[in-house]
Amino acid sequence: MLFVGDDWAEDHHDVEVQDGSGKRLAAARLPEGLAGVARLHELIAAHLPDTDPELGTEPEDEDDAAARVWVGIETERGPWVQALVAAGYRVFPINPRQVARYRERHSNAGAKSDAADAHSLADMVRTDGHQLRPIAGDSERAAGIKVLSRAHQRLIRDRTRQVLRLRQTLLEYFPAALDAFDDLTRADTVELLAKAPDPAAAARLTRAQIGAAMRRARRRGIEDKAAAVAAALRRPCLTRSEPVTAGFAAATRSLTAVIAALSSEITTLEQQLSAEFERHPDAAIYRSQPGLGPVVAARVLAEFGDDPGRYASASSRKNYAATSPITRQSGKKTSVHARYVHNERLVDALGRQAQGALVGSPGARAYYDLQRARGLGHRAALRQLANRLVGILHGCLKSGSLYDETTAWGHRLEPAPPAAADAA
Repeated sequence: MLFVGDDWAEDHHDVEVQDGSGKRLAAARLPEGLAGVARLHELIAAHLPDTDPELGTEPEDEDDAAARVWVGIETERGPWVQALVAAGYRVFPINPRQVARYRERHSNAGAKSDAADAHSLADMVRTDGHQLRPIAGDSERAAGIKVLSRAHQRLIRDRTRQVLRLRQTLLEYFPAALDAFDDLTRADTVELLAKAPDPAAAARLTRAQIGAAMRRARRRGIEDKAAAVAAALRRPCLTRSEPVTAGFAAATRSLTAVIAALSSEITTLEQQLSAEFERHPDAAIYRSQPGLGPVVAARVLAEFGDDPGRYASASSRKNYAATSPITRQSGKKTSVHARYVHNERLVDALGRQAQGALVGSPGARAYYDLQRARGLGHRAALRQLANRLVGILHGCLKSGSLYDETTAWGHRLEPAPPAAADAA
């Protein structure tokens, strides 16, 4: 077998090839791209024997030979990693923090170099490969959903940043706008602020103009809401000088344009994400879970992946989701803690699912109330519920069955009291 350490950078890779005894067979700096991958294949092929010297067997086929190459690298994304997987190598994406701790096992001086990191990665897969998780074999459709899901979430966060900037800007010169508009992301709010970004122009907006913007945004109760907005915009308030107000108004107009563009792209990506998610074979199972709409369900699928062999048990899926606690025991002292090292996107999606399940599932609500009765706070009880929902999802995926409220929670529901005997 050969063990390869790959320390990657934006434009190059430092690699080291070791044999089973830890002897360095080769080391090189390879360029990123097709030429670098081809050179890596040549480097591996030059040191990978095509016969078993002990058994004297005939040369094996390429797939069997490639399976005897284990590669450690500090990422699981990108064309380079996919090329290694496609070649048949067993690829282990290793957390950089694990590599740093491993490096400290051999030196306390703090020295670091790319070549030394490649050596540490090769050493890790050679000595600890049986404890490392190989890269998941997710389908291409799941990989595409993951790209769309993360891009959609990034745009939402970008819009939130712009909305916070807009709110702070309005506080500086036009606080009445915050009283008039309770949601700065809505289409009618953005349209009206772009049309009248300063107090004087906003006060001249008629109820008809405000109502027309609300109709285009498909709001309800337009007459009452338009009257309330018009009254808030015309209410006397403190103002700034004309040059300062003009500067803030220009900034507001610019921010509303950015928010409008982001909202449009978020809607487009959401439609594409929902469409791709519905084409996945497991979409019906995810959608059947309580608290999972199309977007959150797509996020959960994207972050869990769809490799059927990735999670050996419900416990391993819960551990990856970081919904299960960790126990620290030393001597007579034992403590239980939440997992703070986690996939932030997955934790966010599962938290949203648990919150939604409180309304859509009587069993989930009863389980949450039970945790609160035990003295847990809201967040801790919600995490316990999310942990239970992950286990239910795992069971549904393993059996290929849709969610069933009775199957999921029937064992926790109290039996109904016996009917009173008829009077004699």
